Amino acid sequence: MDNPSRSEKTRNAVIQAALAIIARESGISKGGLMHQFRNKEAVIKALLEHQIQHFGDFSKRYLAENGSAPEPHLAAQIATLRETLTGQRAISLAILGAVAQEPGLLSITKEIDASTLKAIKAEAADPELATLRSLAAYGLALTAMLGISPIPEKERSRLFDRLLDDRRWAAPGSDAAKRGDDTHRVRKPAPPGARSRVRRRQPSA
Repeated sequence: MDNPSRSEKTRNAVIQAALAIIARESGISKGGLMHQFRNKEAVIKALLEHQIQHFGDFSKRYLAENGSAPEPHLAAQIATLRETLTGQRAISLAILGAVAQEPGLLSITKEIDASTLKAIKAEAADPELATLRSLAAYGLALTAMLGISPIPEKERSRLFDRLLDDRRWAAPGSDAAKRGDDTHRVRKPAPPGARSRVRRRQPSA
């Protein structure tokens, strides 16, 4: 079998597996699923578009409720990526696998991601730091979705909390950093004997 034929066989196998997972998770037969669409690729595209719409709506609601945040688009992006982990993981994996075989479908998400990143950079005091926070959230979400994350769920949740907390990323001396001082400053313990020395010290006459 030549390479093009092998690639086509692999592509079809991945899409067939994706359809089987999607049908099972949706509670309908594979035949019933295909009856609604003209071909297998149309099923994957429809599901991808549905996911995009769903999380796009979530992002808009988050922006509406948190528009006063210092960097609202970044916060919405991080929160939305966190939200992707609350859905049906099997379907998400199936879509990822199928889309990998149909890279043209990714053009939709690339345009959305580029627009979102542009908005994030435009509002950020430090565009590079904002980009790093956004990509860190992508990494947390994607590795968890793929089942290859080296960290437990509770730790991942804390990391998402930190990515969302602007006070943890503010420049030293800024108003945002000062607001977070009492909450996030690590206080070093006094050296041994320091307290007793303080107690013994008497005011001069």
